[in-house]
Amino acid sequence: MARSAGFGGSHDAGSPNNPVLITEAARSIEDQHRARVRKYLLIMSFRFPALIFAAVAYGIWENPWISMAIIGVSIPLPWIAVLIANDRPPRAKDEPSRYDHRESPSTALPAPPHHTIEG
Repeated sequence: MARSAGFGGSHDAGSPNNPVLITEAARSIEDQHRARVRKYLLIMSFRFPALIFAAVAYGIWENPWISMAIIGVSIPLPWIAVLIANDRPPRAKDEPSRYDHRESPSTALPAPPHHTIEG
């Protein structure tokens, strides 16, 4: 279905009456930041309840190993949250690779001449 110009408008794509549709545009920086903050907060929201659960588990079962296991699982959560939150969005299939070893010039230094002493 083709777009019509409407009430005396322009048929040109990109005009105010016929805007260009961008369906494959990348997410804005603000949207990416908001998504990363949400991921960080979601992961970090498990840390404090894990400590409370460790105390409750010790009160119920009186087994320090269960509580220590729960605390042990909650220790790396800040590092995991930071790594996941700082990760960039996945590369698009059509995004070119930045390094190609076949096209790079040789960066090796030339070998110096070898002087031999006969005698």
